[in-house]
Amino acid sequence: MSRIGKQPVVFASGTKLSLSNGVLKVETSKGALTQAIDPCIQVEIDEGGRTATFTRTADGKRERAMHGLYRSLAANMVQGLEQGYEKALEIQGVGYNAKVQGPKLVLNIGFNAPVEMPVPKGLSCEAPQPTSIVIKGADKQLVGQFAADIRGVRPPEPYKGKGIRYVGEHVRRKVGKALGA
Repeated sequence: MSRIGKQPVVFASGTKLSLSNGVLKVETSKGALTQAIDPCIQVEIDEGGRTATFTRTADGKRERAMHGLYRSLAANMVQGLEQGYEKALEIQGVGYNAKVQGPKLVLNIGFNAPVEMPVPKGLSCEAPQPTSIVIKGADKQLVGQFAADIRGVRPPEPYKGKGIRYVGEHVRRKVGKALGA
């Protein structure tokens, strides 16, 4: 039995889960998220106990893999709508900065023109300082993907460490050229 799949998903009283036509929908006052559920997985929603339980119809390798996956996706949707997800990035480099202008994130990171990135719908992006970016949203995958896209514009380089990195990320530094002796 899947260790993750057999755990019930517990949700708060303001959260509503519903399953129709193989689509799981999680709704709160903050918004709603949907996820298609594979037919090999069955979902039982207990509104009174505020839990959702996931079971599989067969015991094949694919069904075992899907069991834990869909339970985790549902738990992430519930947590995202109840508490939200957040990713923080920091910019290092002389003259490098970021600012939010309306629905766009503008990065000045050493290119000849500023890089403008539209903020996806459902996310909020803020730059509390010119060298830090905070991305918030309910969809865990969308928050992580947008943070990775921002980091991918100018990943940290190993010689001086300049670039965009996650807060707390350690960048291995290389030694530069040695002068001839």
